[in-house]
Amino acid sequence: MKILVPADGSPYTKRMLAYLAAHDEWLGSQHQYTVITVVPAVPPRAAAVLDKAMLKSHYDDEAEKVFKPIRTFFNRQKIAAEFVAKVGPAADQITAQAKKGGYDLLIMGSHGHGTLGNLVLGSVATKVMAGCEVPVLLVR
Repeated sequence: MKILVPADGSPYTKRMLAYLAAHDEWLGSQHQYTVITVVPAVPPRAAAVLDKAMLKSHYDDEAEKVFKPIRTFFNRQKIAAEFVAKVGPAADQITAQAKKGGYDLLIMGSHGHGTLGNLVLGSVATKVMAGCEVPVLLVR
C-alpha cells in the first residue's frame, strides 16, 4: 500500500507517529511511505527582494526541522520513506500530492484549530478531506 503522511512537526504529528508505531498493520516494509511537509510561502513582496538561493535555503531549513525527527522515527522502525517538501497552502499541496502520487491512504494528525466549524478536525484536515479522493485516516 502507498501511504502519504503529511507532517508539520506539531504534537499532533507526534501522536500520529505514535499511532503508527502502536499499530503494526500500518508499519512495515510491505508499505511504501511518503512524508510530506508544506512550508508557508514567504509573502511575494518579501520574496521579490530576497536572493533565490537564500529563499530556497529558508524553505529547505524549515522542511528539515520537521523531517529530522520523522527520519529518526522511520529509521528506528527500519522502514524506508521518501520525504517531499512543498511550499504554499498546506491543504492544497497535500491534496495535489495525494492526487498525483496514486496513494492508497493518507494518514495525518489533526490540530483542531480554526473556526467553530473546524474545531473538531482542524482547517487543514477539513480541506484535505474535502478535496482528496484518497481515503484519509485522521489521528487526533
